[in-house]
Amino acid sequence: MTTPPALLIAGHGTRDDAGAEAFRDFVRELGRRHPGLPVAGGFIELSPPPLGDAVAELVERGVRRFAAVPLMLVSAGHAKGDIPAALAREKERHPGISYTYGRPLGPHPGLLRVLERRLAEAVDTSWDPSEVTVLLVGRGSTDPDANAEVFKAARLLWEGRGYAGVETAFVSLATPDVPSGLDRCARLGARRVVVLPYFLFTGILPDRVRLQTREWAAAHPETEVRSADVIGPEPELLDLVMERYGEAVKGDLRMNCDSCVYRIALPGFEDKVGAPQQPHFHPDDDGHHHHGHHHGHGHSHSHAH
Repeated sequence: MTTPPALLIAGHGTRDDAGAEAFRDFVRELGRRHPGLPVAGGFIELSPPPLGDAVAELVERGVRRFAAVPLMLVSAGHAKGDIPAALAREKERHPGISYTYGRPLGPHPGLLRVLERRLAEAVDTSWDPSEVTVLLVGRGSTDPDANAEVFKAARLLWEGRGYAGVETAFVSLATPDVPSGLDRCARLGARRVVVLPYFLFTGILPDRVRLQTREWAAAHPETEVRSADVIGPEPELLDLVMERYGEAVKGDLRMNCDSCVYRIALPGFEDKVGAPQQPHFHPDDDGHHHHGHHHGHGHSHSHAH
């Protein structure tokens, strides 16, 4: 019987210690749930351990084959370019290893169930869903395809659940921002709004969403506004990662390339087509102790699918 490939979890990284620890806890829990499967996880930037250390850890444990799953909700620059480039670099560092690369988590039905629970926790029990407008707030990206994925999640959350509506906003890099999204809800007649962060774990950006929501609510007392919690390390998320792992092992990836800026000339992004693959060096990576990060330079897309 052949040994199944190990599982490598790739995370964004955050300057928030609690958020980074939530990721590390999640990786440890996956390992506990699957004792026969070597599991390791690392970040692309901002927090330890870097992805390269996680690969080295697996190699030290005798791993030669692994499947990498991006612990990300949408496929933006990290999932499309930085992680494939980092994995290609690790293959050069560790001759003899091989890997397959899974797809981001996406608006999976299991995650939609968690989002629905977060909404239920946030609202008053007397609130009728038909009187509630939801503002789903994504991370935001310079990649239009990634932003469109958040709108897709919002639509899927709306379908069949009876909310007055589900609007969309972003906390960085894309419009509308959170105050503008709340303005839109109010203009549409919303009297009760729940702001729902489309984030896996706590961190600086979800905290910013909560703060901006509180500031807007204070200036608009005529609208009842509540903040919901992030998705968190729920059983559905643990199961979904294993589902993505299984797809990667079987080679059933089904990556979306129909609206990818690295393949298709989208208006305003024509220069991205065919961009060369460049590793996104982690600030703590050996030999690369620079500070800050350089988004927007050399993002690329691996299309080995």
